[in-house]
Amino acid sequence: MRWLLPALGLFLATPASAQEGGWYYSPFPGEGDRAALGCSAGSTPDSHTCVAVRCEDDFSVGLHIETTREGSDAGRWRLQVDAAVWEVTATAMAGSPYGAKVEGDVVPFLDAVKNGGQAFVEPIDGAETSSRALPLEGSLYAINQALFFCAPTRKEPEATEPVMNPDLVAPMPAPQLTR
Repeated sequence: MRWLLPALGLFLATPASAQEGGWYYSPFPGEGDRAALGCSAGSTPDSHTCVAVRCEDDFSVGLHIETTREGSDAGRWRLQVDAAVWEVTATAMAGSPYGAKVEGDVVPFLDAVKNGGQAFVEPIDGAETSSRALPLEGSLYAINQALFFCAPTRKEPEATEPVMNPDLVAPMPAPQLTR
């Protein structure tokens, strides 16, 4: 019976399965601590529309699109959070677990996602997606956790010799020898 509580704790601590609706750590290999995945309501591994917010290798913030639509996730997309709309271009990335990476500045969209109520992801070109509405509950926490190590770090100043202004420093008296 003593093993039951630790086993239950491990079960509850595991990440969500791939492409379920909502926001959580990305389940793809090597992505868990560097990317948050937000998927549309009702998503399954066989039918999903997701966006991944990722800390890239150069510590920049990347936005990726991952869907099960026919064809590629590369192309033009309309991203909407509440009343704000962005039209973006996504490019396929070799070796990426996601379908395509959004080009350009994604920070305004991510700020809206973190603080918004509802997001929509829909293709402008190509086949339709299975669903397009992404609930944003939990997005702030999941994105902040994934981007924690992308935060700029403070560079320590280099050690230098102290610089003294000779006009402000009084000369030291010569030591007196006593017998």
